[in-house]
Amino acid sequence: MVTETTEAVGAVVELEVGPVAHGGHCVARHQGRVVFVRHTLPGERVRARLTDAGETAKFWRADAVEVLDASADRVASAWPQAGAGGVGGGELAHVALPAQRAWKQAVLEEQLRRLARDERSVPMHAAPGDDERGGLHWRTRIDLVADAEGRAGMRGHRSHEVHALTAMPLATERIEALGLFDRRWTAGARIEAVAPAGGDTPVVLLDGAPFDLSRGRVDPRPNARAAVREEVRRGDVGYAYRVAAAGFWQVHRQAPGVLVDAVLTGLGDVTGATVLDLYAGAGLFTLPLADAVADGEVVSVEGDARAVRDARRNVHDRPNVELHAGDVARVLVGTQDADSDVVHADAVVLDPPRTGAGRRVVDAITALRPERVVYVACDPAALARDVALFGGAGYGLVDLQGYDLFPMTHHVEAVAVLSR
Repeated sequence: MVTETTEAVGAVVELEVGPVAHGGHCVARHQGRVVFVRHTLPGERVRARLTDAGETAKFWRADAVEVLDASADRVASAWPQAGAGGVGGGELAHVALPAQRAWKQAVLEEQLRRLARDERSVPMHAAPGDDERGGLHWRTRIDLVADAEGRAGMRGHRSHEVHALTAMPLATERIEALGLFDRRWTAGARIEAVAPAGGDTPVVLLDGAPFDLSRGRVDPRPNARAAVREEVRRGDVGYAYRVAAAGFWQVHRQAPGVLVDAVLTGLGDVTGATVLDLYAGAGLFTLPLADAVADGEVVSVEGDARAVRDARRNVHDRPNVELHAGDVARVLVGTQDADSDVVHADAVVLDPPRTGAGRRVVDAITALRPERVVYVACDPAALARDVALFGGAGYGLVDLQGYDLFPMTHHVEAVAVLSR
């Protein structure tokens, strides 16, 4: 039963902060009601401004605006403009890097424990170079919007309000050098910047169209450059990808290499095997998988038409890759119809969106009876739910590794290995 309160949005309340929770906040209580509070740490005592305080709401939200008793893990914010009342995308900038990773590990373990009934400890790995950079300058892609005065900025957390910025400290140095915050843009315009980690020339898009920074205008030519070349290395082997600038690619400069290595390690020896690569995107895993299976086969499935076009270019010299364009669930279920050949898979790799794979896809995967499944996840709750679904179909969680590929934010990547 929730105690009646007279607090309203904007009111400042004093809170004793409890444990971390999924979503970048900690749990506190005020007069019997749960409050999810951001910009704080477990064990702190803070004054927090309520940002969501409906009388009938199951819980409230708040931003810490004054720290009365600080945690030993609190540091000066690496990005003050992402603090209370500021832009989204840097909600852990006040937390020391080791504590950020402990935070993410705790969330991943809690979701696994709660949703999959698995009590294991999950290692949390830093990406190469992040400690040396203080957790900054890792984003090879940023997305901005111009305010009413044409200044580049970002929207506030859970808000449409645009906050003008003078810098974006999570962006790589090559993006910073573009001077995006030094010029005026059309009010309301969307500005995307991509600076591949491999050194390819950066691309800027204005409302989706290639923008010529030197001339200060959209490039009207039909062949204007709207794609970039990405490079990934694993040991002595390099892989080259062509990716639409507006398409999906891992944003951390080291993420593609880290994840390719994790996936291939999780699969083990797949020489001669048939491997299903689901939610394959532009082919990040498809190319190294094609080499790993040797005279085997990789069956790639992707629903985004732009990504499929990129993938076709990227795998053009890999005759052992078969591409399927379409919704993953529909493609998988369609291959199991009575009138079609049943796809066989010795192993499956999947990298679903934040919502996870879900029951329909998990059921379709397990119906193929692969020996091993490697699941790349960007949401702990969705991963834990799907691990439980796999468990119900006879697949045990063999290994789970966490990767801090989004420093200064609550987001975390994980790679799970399941075996039949």
